[in-house]
Amino acid sequence: MKAVRFEDPRGEVRVGRLDGDSIQDAGPSGPRGFLASDAAWAELKRADGPTYSVGEVRLLHPVVPEKILAIGLNYRSHADESQLEVPSVPVVFAKYPSALIGDGEEIVIPREETRPDYEGELAVVIGRRTYRADREGARAAVGGISAMHDVSGRRAQLETPLRQFTLGKSFDTFAPMGPCIASVDGLSLDDIDVRTTVSGEVMQDANTRDLIFGVEELIMYLSAGLTLEPGDVIATGTPGGVGDSRTPPRYLREGDVVEIYVSGVGTLTNPVRMER
Repeated sequence: MKAVRFEDPRGEVRVGRLDGDSIQDAGPSGPRGFLASDAAWAELKRADGPTYSVGEVRLLHPVVPEKILAIGLNYRSHADESQLEVPSVPVVFAKYPSALIGDGEEIVIPREETRPDYEGELAVVIGRRTYRADREGARAAVGGISAMHDVSGRRAQLETPLRQFTLGKSFDTFAPMGPCIASVDGLSLDDIDVRTTVSGEVMQDANTRDLIFGVEELIMYLSAGLTLEPGDVIATGTPGGVGDSRTPPRYLREGDVVEIYVSGVGTLTNPVRMER
């Protein structure tokens, strides 16, 4: 089952069940969107409102999280290309929820940012309040998955010796997410494909089998002292192939279209433009 948050033809923000190219309206969206709790999935399953085609509505990012917790260097291929040691514990930073946009919306590169880069990622949406999870509790905390584009302003991120991760990762529009949240029923989180295509060229192609720290390990680590709330998002890291590590580097340009494919979810698509 897949959940979307969308703006209907009247301009109202709704939540719905995505079936192929059709959306079954499940009612008005709350302020935080689809929280991926058991109750939210049960309500979505009962949806019997109007049906829309994807083409007649505007898809929005499916959830409005309190926290976006992002993980760095979580694929060996990315650690290798960055010429950094494989970390012994997860590398955690934050992206501000104000950076979120939905499928089809423009990524806008600030005028000052000279090294805008792409990072396709599996996003995990927390479905229940979680604190100090064991492995079983960590698995139960997963409410759904989505695709996230961790757009990265390398100039800002790397311009100081101590690294400006939060700034360089949180510019407006730098967190595309969607097009939906997919239920994890029948999915193995240890076998999810993640692929990034930029203007028709495949740049990243990996599987979560290659994660250094799996989803359950991340939730266990993060929830030790930090309460995870329904709707919170964990961006689990990007595989090798980022533009900054290529020779020559391949940064995002005016007119690019970035597609992030996550198996079980679908494809998140966003065009790129430079700030005027």
